[in-house]
Amino acid sequence: MQFPYSWLKELVHTQQTPDELAHMLTMSGLEVEETELAAPEFSGVVIAEVKSVEKHPDADRLNVTQVDVGAETLLQIVCGAPNVKVGMKVPCAMDGALLPGDFKIKPTKMRGVMSNGMLCSARELGLSEKTDGLLELPEQAPIGVSIREFLDLDDTLFTLKITPNRTDCLSLKGIAREVGALTQTKVHFPEIAEVKPSIASKKAVSIDAPKDCGRFLSRVIEGVNAQANSPEWLVTRLTRCGVRSVSALVDIGNYVMLELGQPMHVFDADKLSGSLHIRRAQNGETLACLNEKTVTLSDNTLVVADEQKALSIAGLMGGEASAVGNDTQNIVLESAWFTPEIISGKSRQYGFGSDSSFRYERGVDFMLQREAMERASQLVLSICGGQAGEIVEALGKLPESKQVQVRSERVNKILGTTISESAIGTILQNLGLQPEQTETGYRVYSPSFRYDIEIEEDLIEEIARVYGYENIPDDKSSGILSMLRQPENRRSRFSVYQKMAERGFQEVVSYAFVDEAWEQDFANNQDPIRLQNPLATQYAVMRSTLIGGLIEVLKNNLNRKQNRVRLFEVARTFAKENNEFVQKERIAGLAYGSALPEQWSEKTRMVDFYDIKADVESLLQGQKINWIKAEHPALHPGRSANVSVDGKVVGFVGELHPKWLQKYDLPQAALVFELDMDAVLSREKVRYQGMSKFQAVRRDLAFVLPENIAFADLLNTLQTVKSSLIQEISLFDVYRGKGLPENMKSMAVKVMLQDMNNTLTDEMVEPVINKLIQAAETLGAKLR
Repeated sequence: MQFPYSWLKELVHTQQTPDELAHMLTMSGLEVEETELAAPEFSGVVIAEVKSVEKHPDADRLNVTQVDVGAETLLQIVCGAPNVKVGMKVPCAMDGALLPGDFKIKPTKMRGVMSNGMLCSARELGLSEKTDGLLELPEQAPIGVSIREFLDLDDTLFTLKITPNRTDCLSLKGIAREVGALTQTKVHFPEIAEVKPSIASKKAVSIDAPKDCGRFLSRVIEGVNAQANSPEWLVTRLTRCGVRSVSALVDIGNYVMLELGQPMHVFDADKLSGSLHIRRAQNGETLACLNEKTVTLSDNTLVVADEQKALSIAGLMGGEASAVGNDTQNIVLESAWFTPEIISGKSRQYGFGSDSSFRYERGVDFMLQREAMERASQLVLSICGGQAGEIVEALGKLPESKQVQVRSERVNKILGTTISESAIGTILQNLGLQPEQTETGYRVYSPSFRYDIEIEEDLIEEIARVYGYENIPDDKSSGILSMLRQPENRRSRFSVYQKMAERGFQEVVSYAFVDEAWEQDFANNQDPIRLQNPLATQYAVMRSTLIGGLIEVLKNNLNRKQNRVRLFEVARTFAKENNEFVQKERIAGLAYGSALPEQWSEKTRMVDFYDIKADVESLLQGQKINWIKAEHPALHPGRSANVSVDGKVVGFVGELHPKWLQKYDLPQAALVFELDMDAVLSREKVRYQGMSKFQAVRRDLAFVLPENIAFADLLNTLQTVKSSLIQEISLFDVYRGKGLPENMKSMAVKVMLQDMNNTLTDEMVEPVINKLIQAAETLGAKLR
């Protein structure tokens, strides 16, 4: 919500500076995002009258003018504007003037003729982007007066960030009420007299959807001049509120919305057929809107229609077929209250919004419609002329006012203050809540402009805002904090983040809403969880894997010349299981580029499967991990594996599939993993045992076995031999080539044996080794 300070001060006579007001509003909950002057800084520009215009002797497009700036003599200024003429009042930059962009004016010769200043356009003063000649001022503009003073260009524009529950502050009336309460200053609302009907014409109204529309008012005004110009004060106020002037009739509707907070609409009465109906749209019904878009309506949409067709989408956008134009002579004014629920979501549904829908979907004052109709009628009659008929009102279901009690003792207990009961009453009265005193405090009936006040705490919050958060004592709270016991079989979440950081990974946070193509590419998910009203097409579904977000961040880094990337994310994924929505917390990582940072002591080597495998082993340290060859839609078929812990698959690891490298324009392969966070946080309970004093014995066994048997299969088979002497079995050599049969390989394993109580002898070791050899033979392995 943007508004000029000058307009606010007409309603509430506050003496605060703009900075003081901005601080006060922000501290009361109406955040001031920005303040700026109505025009850029410039100086030395006064109002001048053009006394004569002659053609430049040496330039066809230049004129030599004599202008009166209130000095004893006229100034000679060379001007190239096409609209310069005798008698016009224009801004004149004098010698020494400083214009926006640090452009300093000084006397200069232009094609041999001395120019002692510059006549200015609106663009040159930073007032407009248009370049249609000199800025022509009203005839009554006083010569010699500063243009900043005359046009009030030192006015301050406030931009407020209004929370969804404070729709009342989307108008000057609401903001003035708020400032009046904060400063305890009387508010002077504009006097709105009833417009007496002078013609019998009226437009009948029928509310066919009473739950969606609580009130609808119409008024016919005949004989208007649609080509009348909006007065300068009206255009200025609209412009300073960030609203573009269109035509007098449209400007009046926008002005009433900004002043009072009630959206308005104007129909061309001669384009309507019969009475107005407020009804639900029919599926497939079409409407050509004022924004030059034709939409297909659905039955969840409320429309204003006549006897033949839909005229507008209620609360969102008017229709082209009933719009006012330059030839309009008779109009119908609309002032209505629609429920927030029926308007909410329609901007996303139809792909466009409006200032009206922004207000309606948050909730408009349901008692404001008649006041707004009278105000709009006043302005139409005074600016465009015409004769007004009587107001026709139709009622649907309106909200009920809520009775809320607030206890003075409770206020001070919650806030930690000592606010007197009379002060509480004054605050509530200044907020327009009309409090009634009770034995314990006050009773309030929530007004129509504050539908959000429902419980006692709502009133306590209002009292705190007006009293001043900075006036509430900030005594330090005291209490006893108990340390929670950490289970021994769970590691802390911080240790996981620390582990990833130690291994060179950086955390990222990505959206849970993703592109549907990611789900198909990286998870082969043909039926993802779809959003009913996505923010954008690329955020249409809920993610079931974290890989897509990591790939997107990788691409952003590559575009910024970061060729070595390590990323991880801990977040929730969402999927359907047995017709139910299931969410799981997962951790995913991505490694790309060289295995180590560039350095002199190591040759550059690209990261590979075994690097990312080591990262996963580090996360699952202390757990029994099995690597199971598997295929995954995101991964290279021959360079991927499932990660199993205690016989349960908890994730996957591997190299990104070549077709995704091509589709997502990645120069080389990225390595990724994704694991269940529960498995990562789990760990074996710590057990302590003594160290053997006796020397360990090592035996090396080289097995010849078929190529299709993986080491994991061999290791699992060897581990079936149960012996307290076996401390470690690990692979240290793989051989293929000369001396071995075709399609065979040799795997050499190291077996470490040790006893806690005795020195091992051959008689103790050999039986164990023989059992290992026998177990390997069950796989078709032979001792080399």
